Amino acid sequence: MNTNEKVYIAGHRGMVGSAVYRHLKQKGFTNIIGKTSSELDLRDQKAVFDLFAAEKPDYVVLAAAKVGGILANNQYKADFIYDNLAIQNNIIGASHKHEVKKLLFLGSSCIYPKLAPQPLKEEYLLTGLLEPTNEPYAIAKIAGIKMCDAYREQYNCNFISVMPTNLYGPNDNYDLHNSHVLPALIRKFHEAKVNGEEAVTIWGTGEPRREFLHADDLADACVFLMENFDEKGFLNIGVGEDISIKDLALLVKEITGYTGEIRHDLSKPDGTPRKLMDVSKLHELGWKAKIGLEEGIRGVYEEFKEKQAVPA
Repeated sequence: MNTNEKVYIAGHRGMVGSAVYRHLKQKGFTNIIGKTSSELDLRDQKAVFDLFAAEKPDYVVLAAAKVGGILANNQYKADFIYDNLAIQNNIIGASHKHEVKKLLFLGSSCIYPKLAPQPLKEEYLLTGLLEPTNEPYAIAKIAGIKMCDAYREQYNCNFISVMPTNLYGPNDNYDLHNSHVLPALIRKFHEAKVNGEEAVTIWGTGEPRREFLHADDLADACVFLMENFDEKGFLNIGVGEDISIKDLALLVKEITGYTGEIRHDLSKPDGTPRKLMDVSKLHELGWKAKIGLEEGIRGVYEEFKEKQAVPA
């Protein structure tokens, strides 16, 4: 990619899109475009096609999605499948019509079967049943992968798909109603510390294991793959290591300086027992994550204290 070519980032205000935006700026790209949700409803096909006709982007990073944790995925199943399918269909379709040079579609590790062998290899897709709590979201993301493959096969479009593991970083969502586990824990422990609460309650047993990738590492991987990867299917992006939710909670407790207890609400679901990505293909291409988990959490906690929270 030349730094003067036009790159459209769908979802440039979100955690992933904003990280890609920052990374491209750092690499010297001067022609990056993005539209806020108030400026452009990505579910509106005509509006999306009009944008592409007007802007004629050379490259597209499809980072826009309706996302959330277990609670939101379970509660808003219709919204999650409708909105994500509409966003993907419109942007992928417009990218084909307006002859975009390359598109990168971002999915999620929840596309894998609930009980798939660990670590998760790309070939395990569609080999078993999905986790019920986020099945509609996962089906939408699987459809996006298959849509990119179909356009590649039928029209020779250079559309690639990547599946990141659990993410965290600047501009994360800390709303306890629909956030993911790590930002939720950061907020819970911080507020418990500020309010002098004797305990923090976490969902489930704490036994499930999760892998966490900093959004800045993901952005670096995405730009690397835009320049070095051109195949059908998809590629995992992760760190290749995981941690139990209980140990994650203990780490966040230490970083936030909270001194109370950790309690478990066993009435709440655990979700998938384990989600660890096999990133051997990514490593073979020459890319590895650089930001350690403790270092990354300390960084986002400082940002959280500055922007989101009641001061400690």
